[in-house]
Amino acid sequence: MTKPWTLTALAGAVAAAAAMATSPVEAANEKCFGVSLAGDNDCAAGPGTTCAGTSTVDYQGNAWSLVPEGTCATTELPGGRHGATEANLKAEGFTGLDRDLPAGTATTGLKPVPEPSA
Repeated sequence: MTKPWTLTALAGAVAAAAAMATSPVEAANEKCFGVSLAGDNDCAAGPGTTCAGTSTVDYQGNAWSLVPEGTCATTELPGGRHGATEANLKAEGFTGLDRDLPAGTATTGLKPVPEPSA
């Protein structure tokens, strides 16, 4: 390899390694279920979906979005709804929230929540 190509390859390797590192901003986020608008979730939109952008209902309880750590439960949503962190749901034995789900969605493993106020 000639010197210019070696330097280019080295620069590319360094750039790739830097891109794979977790930034402090990414590390300060947490998965928050039930806060995204339809199609804006980051992942986990329940059975039958593929991942990011696949939620079909606003504030879908079995879909999550990344939010700044510590803000999930205090995010203001219409009707008095609140999000739930993945950590809190797992600690209680749940995988999401049983609210704002598409018709026919199975609710096994989802945390029951009261209906939102109008």
